[in-house]
Formats: sequence, structure tokens, C-alpha cells
Amino acid sequence: MTQLKSHYAAVVVGGGQAGLSASHYLSRAGIDHVVVEKNTVMNKWRNERWDAFCLVTPNWQCQLPDHPYDGDDPNGFMVKEQIVAYLDRFAAKVNAPVLEHTTVTALEKRGDVFRIETSAGRITADAVILATSLYGEPEIPRAGERLPEDIVQVHTAAYRNAGQLPEGAVMVVGSGQSGAQIAEDLHLAGRKVHLATGNAPRCARFYRGRDVVDWLWDVGQYDITVADDGMGKKKHDTNHYLTGRDGGRDIDLRAFARQGMALYGRVRGVSGGKMLFEPNLKANLDAADRVYNGINALIDRYIAERGIAAPPPSVYTPEWEPEQETTALDLEAAGITSVVWATGFRPNWAFVGLPIFDGTGYPVHRRGVTDVSGLYVLGLPWLWTWGSGRFLSVGRDAEHVVGKLAGTLAAAQFAQAEEVS
Repeated sequence: MTQLKSHYAAVVVGGGQAGLSASHYLSRAGIDHVVVEKNTVMNKWRNERWDAFCLVTPNWQCQLPDHPYDGDDPNGFMVKEQIVAYLDRFAAKVNAPVLEHTTVTALEKRGDVFRIETSAGRITADAVILATSLYGEPEIPRAGERLPEDIVQVHTAAYRNAGQLPEGAVMVVGSGQSGAQIAEDLHLAGRKVHLATGNAPRCARFYRGRDVVDWLWDVGQYDITVADDGMGKKKHDTNHYLTGRDGGRDIDLRAFARQGMALYGRVRGVSGGKMLFEPNLKANLDAADRVYNGINALIDRYIAERGIAAPPPSVYTPEWEPEQETTALDLEAAGITSVVWATGFRPNWAFVGLPIFDGTGYPVHRRGVTDVSGLYVLGLPWLWTWGSGRFLSVGRDAEHVVGKLAGTLAAAQFAQAEEVS
């Protein structure tokens, strides 16, 4: 068990894949550090994923530091148990100095030293890496407070399977990756599903004979950075919905609708036992399909420019359209007994008492380096590239951040030596 010291060269806040990747490179650089984790290492993967959860990107994209995918199905999609086992092997390999069940309650800087208040006591550090990600606390709209008391409400972080919900129809709110996959999970379990959509885009699983992710890798999409023209807003984008379940497939909400799933526009409130929706279902579906076809068109151009032999191109054509926009649904009349909130998470930066945030509450940085000397962020979606928040590139970002951190520490030590001499 790691013993708490009063001072470290570096403190890493967060014991997920980003925090342990940072620890890997800190250890390699010989930098004395500790990883502070409020729960247990890899807690979210172990305890906040549903039973049928699986990767959306192929296994070959699992490229944690010195720990590439080590199974026998690089083009497959690991399921929850396999993901946890892969991460456990990574954690054992890193063997990070971790303080588990320890919450950071305050972070400030006095002179050149950071002061970190934790549930285990105060520590100081020359540098701090915030590796807590944007997925801090489950985000449930205040509209949930107005739902009838007998309706069971769960967030995706607490959803496990259809069996945990009472009998009856289920309303899933949110059509991002988690919402779309959970709606499918419930649908496959034979439940009547109602899905309130949002602005999430979608992507084909396979196109022209290959996984779309493989094509996009070849095209160079994973090399684009947020510093490139027009990419600065990517950090706020919603992920495309598709699935790796059962070997991988598209998620087509229109196909679900033909099979009996009820679709709606974005939720705008709850009143009098009714859930209210914006009349934008058709707009949401059309926008998702435009992205789907746009990605495929990008692949078409790449294939044509290089004369690559591949199956012929195609364009997705909607086979179902909403006949009308439902703006109010009586929940009791529809037989809805539970609501799954697939409404994302909100980051928990309340403990950070330093001026590093923009007007949206997002930390301002360049590839993890903030304007506060010695303070870094890691593991955020689009921290630098599309793969930054994933197993693909979090390690590369960690190596970069630790390199910058090591340089800052070395410069500080040199300055101190100069003062002494």
C-alpha cells in the first residue's frame, strides 16, 4: 500500500488509463510521484459500464504505453470483461504508486509549489497532472425531478441490463454512443423502447469491404490535431453512434423505428405526467445521416485517388421517415415505467482553484499544457487528436505531457542552483 508523503515532484489526480499512462512515463523519467484516485484504479470501466458494453473501435487501436492489444482478435471488439482484464494487465505492468479511496478536495498554488488537500491529508508538489477526464459526475437534467415518483430513473453509469428495470416500456433520453447502444440492448431484450434523440452523428461500421475505422486511419483522420484549421471546436463534439457488438454493425435508428421503437426529438421538459419534446426528430435523423454519408464519401475519394480495388460505393437512403413530430407523450398511457438518462457526464473541476478554464468550464491548454506553470491536463477527448481520449493516443499525449513536465522541473532546479551559486 502506498504511504502518503508530504511532498512529491509530481501528483497525478485520477487513476484511469490517462493517470496510469502518466505514471508510466513519470517512472521512466525517474520522477517521484503519486497517483491519487478517489475510488479504485480503472473504477469507471469496472463499475460504470453495462453488461453488454464493448469497444466501438477495433481492438488494434488499444495502444496504451508499452501495452498494445495482446489478444488474438485485433479486428474485433473487446467486451467489458476483456477490457477490464486488458486494463488490469496494464495496471500491473505500470505498478503505479496509487493512493486509492482518496479524494482531492482543493488544489492551489503558493509561489512555485502546489498545495493539494486530500481526504488523507495535505500534500505539496512541484507539478500536477489532472487526469480526471470530462466524465466526472452523471448529468441528469432537472426535468427528471418532475417525473412521476413511481417511474424508476437510472443514468447510463448505473444501467446494467434490461432485467434491472421494472416491467413495462422504457424511455431512453439521449442518442449518443451510450444512449443508442442501450436503446439497442433493451430492444434486443424485447422491451418496448422510446428514444428521445439529440444531435449525435452516426457512422457506418463497415464500408467497401473494411471497417470504417481502418479506412479513416489510412486516410489520416487520426493524425489531424485541434491546432489544424477549423478543428478547435472538436473537443465539444458528440461521438458518432455505432457498435462493436456481435462483431460490429451500424446502429440505424430508422431501422429500429420500423421494428417498433418509438423515436422523438430532444427532450425540452416534463409537465403533468407528460414528457415534452422539441419537433426536431426528422432534423436529428437527417443530420446524423449526412455525417454517415459524408464519412463514406471521404473514403470514396481516398479509394478513387489511389486506385484501390474495393467493393462499389453506396449512399444511405432513408427507408423510414417520421409521419409526424410528437411534442408531448403521456408516460402512463404509454406504459413507461422507467427512464434511462443517456445524457452524459459533467466534469468535476470544483477542487481546482486556479485560473485555467474558459467560459464553458473547459481547461485551456495546448496538448495538455496549461498557462499555469507546472499544471497539466490529460485524457480529455480531442486533447490533441481524435484518439486522445481513447486507448489509441492517450499514451502519446501522456509522453508529451510528462516530457514538458520534466523540462519544467529541470529548469526550476537549474534556476535554484544558479541562485545558490
